[in-house]
Amino acid sequence: MKRFLILAAALMGFATGAAAQDAIGVWQTEVDDGAYAHITIAPCGNAVCGVISRTFNADGEYQSENIGKTLVIDMVPQGGGAYEGSVWRPSNNKIYIGKMDVEGNALRLRGCVAGGLICSSQNWVRVG
Repeated sequence: MKRFLILAAALMGFATGAAAQDAIGVWQTEVDDGAYAHITIAPCGNAVCGVISRTFNADGEYQSENIGKTLVIDMVPQGGGAYEGSVWRPSNNKIYIGKMDVEGNALRLRGCVAGGLICSSQNWVRVG
């Protein structure tokens, strides 16, 4: 029985890691406050995290002070392309309850308040 439980726990960990692979990559945000960014999503423990890797405005690419900062924080796979964690919004420096859904090359990111009842969302596209 003990071996079965160890095997089951190992398989669950593998399945969680495999499920997180759908979010791994580089994603382009929507324009927010006149700029958009490329977010590089990679594994971080049992979750995925997204770091601002490039920033753009109407004049093209620029070097924002936010490059290298984590925007998608500890998004844990929930199954079926859904994730839960936290989201940082650079324009107001606030962290929100985060929810994320990934399907193919489309990602919907939501930052929520009031226990997740009121959310603002963005739709991102995979660029790498």
